[in-house]
Amino acid sequence: MLGAVAALTAMAIAGRELASELSTFQILFFRSLIGLGVICVLVQRAGWVSVKTHRLGAHAARNAAHFAGQFGWFFGIALIPLTEVFAIEFTTPLWTALFAVLLLRERLTWLRVAGILFGFVGTLVILRPGMDAVSPGALAVLGAAFAYAFAHTMTKRLSSTESPLSILFYMSALQLPLGLLPALAKGWVWPSVQAWPWVLVVSLCGLAGHYCLARAFRLADASVVVPIDFVRLPLIAVIGYLLYREPLDPYVMLGAAVVVAGTWLTLRSARI
Repeated sequence: MLGAVAALTAMAIAGRELASELSTFQILFFRSLIGLGVICVLVQRAGWVSVKTHRLGAHAARNAAHFAGQFGWFFGIALIPLTEVFAIEFTTPLWTALFAVLLLRERLTWLRVAGILFGFVGTLVILRPGMDAVSPGALAVLGAAFAYAFAHTMTKRLSSTESPLSILFYMSALQLPLGLLPALAKGWVWPSVQAWPWVLVVSLCGLAGHYCLARAFRLADASVVVPIDFVRLPLIAVIGYLLYREPLDPYVMLGAAVVVAGTWLTLRSARI
């Protein structure tokens, strides 16, 4: 899980560095292109039968949501402090719990309801609607959290018949044209020599993060794994201050603490 924390943090920094040169769609295209190349090598070794599927529609639904989530996440990274991006993103497990009740018919317990309410309150503290104009970047990341939650729910549904390698293969293959077509429509720009290392960081750390998450959940309970992810918030707060002189907003930290409490309640509900 610490590997996932490192990979996702590095991907956020790379996304910020690329935002001044590439559009969000171009970043997503190159991530899918390089990721697909790596996954095809792995599939070649495992055998192409490992990605055979009868559930292409479910893969398409999952990846449309995941692509929307990635777009909102990278779009927000270019506009708002990295700490705020991660704080809002931490609401994803709470919205996933809500989607699991609605789509997977999981049991709705009072702890799960309390956790979702905590997440809603924490989001309001972070965004502070009415006190300041809610920025487009913050709204984009909030939309990304909802989209990621739906994608996670679809991943759980697909995992009953599909291998992790199959899910990753269709993630890159289906999202490749989703990034390419809008990027071409806006005018194609090749990354500069200085940008290519950051492109590789986005692509490879995205794959590494998914792999580490999958391994972590296989080796330990969610109640052990998920809290480790919260290390990302203080880590990115320090990085944002040192690299980009981003201020430490007390409202963001308070809201994030409320969201963390809500996530803890949701994890407790899964154990009861």
